[in-house]
Amino acid sequence: MRAFRLTLLVAAALLSTLSPAVTAPAQATGAQLISQAPGAGRLIQISVYSPAMDREIPLQVLRPRDTSAPAPTLYLLNGAGGGEDAASWVAQTDLDDFFADKHVNIVVPMEGAFSYYTDWQQDDPGLGKFLGNNGRNKWATFLTRELPPVIDRAFGTDGVNALAGISMAGTSVLDLAIQAPELYSGVAAYSGCAMTSDPLGQTFISFVISLGTGRAQNMWGPLDGPGWREHDVLLHADRLPNIPMYISSGTGLPGQHDTLGDPTVRQNAKTLANQMLLGGGIEAATHYCTTRLEERTRALGRTDITYNLDESGTHSWGYWQDELHRSWPVLGGALGL
Repeated sequence: MRAFRLTLLVAAALLSTLSPAVTAPAQATGAQLISQAPGAGRLIQISVYSPAMDREIPLQVLRPRDTSAPAPTLYLLNGAGGGEDAASWVAQTDLDDFFADKHVNIVVPMEGAFSYYTDWQQDDPGLGKFLGNNGRNKWATFLTRELPPVIDRAFGTDGVNALAGISMAGTSVLDLAIQAPELYSGVAAYSGCAMTSDPLGQTFISFVISLGTGRAQNMWGPLDGPGWREHDVLLHADRLPNIPMYISSGTGLPGQHDTLGDPTVRQNAKTLANQMLLGGGIEAATHYCTTRLEERTRALGRTDITYNLDESGTHSWGYWQDELHRSWPVLGGALGL
């Protein structure tokens, strides 16, 4: 049942992948590396104390092969499950192999389910109880103020950062770029939706948060209120920083990864049916959102944003792995690689 709910949440999160945002995060001090342990290969498991959330946040860090020279950092955000389920970049993609020859640190937070990676106006006891934490979500503050200095110190980075995310986080990364325009040199958003003040977007966001037994009004205040408009990237597309960006979505129609023989499906008929029906519907919605964002940014004269609107593809990991690969020239160039 939990796996099913998280699947629904990921789907809804994408559909509703609204732009989680950061409203002038409070000054944060005191973040620190609490633990560090080797994982498989070049992977390191760490935990970082967040003063804003008053708890330790688990993360996975994939180090470059050569650690003798400073490297830039790519922050990868998971979808609605926040990496607290099996749906994470590390577990579902070829992250290790793809970055084996690239001089970059990859940082993946392994928490943040149903949070939209934003600063919530109120603590949420229901969501906290469901996830086993204190219900405090100050992810914008953590990601933009607290975490980067800790990563830079611990791993001797060169201080250059990029950000990418899927589904729920596919909108979050765009909003975070608006909230912290000097922090990131490049951003990639896969299968997200930038319309958080739109009724459809609010409906889906509320549904996703409810899957974690949370209350959407605790995030940005009353529906249709100023908080929801503040985090609407479509409304505030003129505030997107002038940095390289890659934004993509499929159409929801079956594509190359929607077969029983695909490695991500593993001959599982139920997985395939879920991917095509639920994942197809969600991706169709993100395609609509992404098309509208492209129209808006083009109208603003932004010809520097790379869009990839495929003619097929569902809301699933095979396509997101492909998009990470396709977006690397944009992200790698922004990181100076």
